[in-house]
Amino acid sequence: MTDAIERVLAEIKFDAEGLVPAIAQQHDTGEVLMVAWMNRDSLRISLEEGRACYWSRSRKALWRKGESSGQVQALKELRLDCDGDTVLLLVEQTGVACHTGRRNCFFRAWRDGAWVEIAQPLVAPEELYKEPKA
Repeated sequence: MTDAIERVLAEIKFDAEGLVPAIAQQHDTGEVLMVAWMNRDSLRISLEEGRACYWSRSRKALWRKGESSGQVQALKELRLDCDGDTVLLLVEQTGVACHTGRRNCFFRAWRDGAWVEIAQPLVAPEELYKEPKA
């Protein structure tokens, strides 16, 4: 499996910072859930574990989707675009994908000259990231 993963990674064109944009899409409905960034390590982990792992640019660290919220993305398929510089993760999303508590991160639409919220949170963000009780 390691050789196969290395062959996959060799085909991806990472940017100067070693990153590639990653689009997460619900595998069975086509719903676009979120956009994130991945590096070689996060892609390797995602393929090895079958669970989406991203690179957090703000934290400068690997971030397994759902590690603090429980809102996991099981990886069903990895796709590469025609230029080799963007990946598409077809996932099974558990719960919400957005840190705001919404199903996806694309909850604002430009309508009649203004941004309009088209989806309300399904879970309060403070509930997603609350500290477990000892």
